[in-house]
Amino acid sequence: MKKQVKIFVNGKELVLPCRLTLGAMLRFKQETGKDITEIAKDDVLNLLKFVWCCVASACSADGISFDISFERFADCLPPEGLTEFYDGIGAEKKTAAKTVTQ
Repeated sequence: MKKQVKIFVNGKELVLPCRLTLGAMLRFKQETGKDITEIAKDDVLNLLKFVWCCVASACSADGISFDISFERFADCLPPEGLTEFYDGIGAEKKTAAKTVTQ
C-alpha cells in the first residue's frame, strides 16, 4: 500500500511517499542500533525516527530527492502526521493477518 505524509516546509505543504519497506527497517537499525520491534509505544524519538526512515526509503525507491535532516523533518511534521502513519500501519497488519488466515 502506498501512503503519503504531509510536512510543511517554509509554509508550503510538501507531500512525500511514506511506506514500510525493508529499506526503512535497515535505515532505522543503522540510525539507532535498534530493531523496529524494540520501539516502545511511548518512545516519541524512535517512533518519529522510524517515520523519517520510511519516508527516506520510499523516496529513494520512487526516485524522489529527499535531503531533509531528521531534526528538520521533525520540525515540519504536524503531530497528526505521526498518528496517521501508525494508525495506517495497524490497519495494514490486520489486513495482512486476515489474508494469511483465509
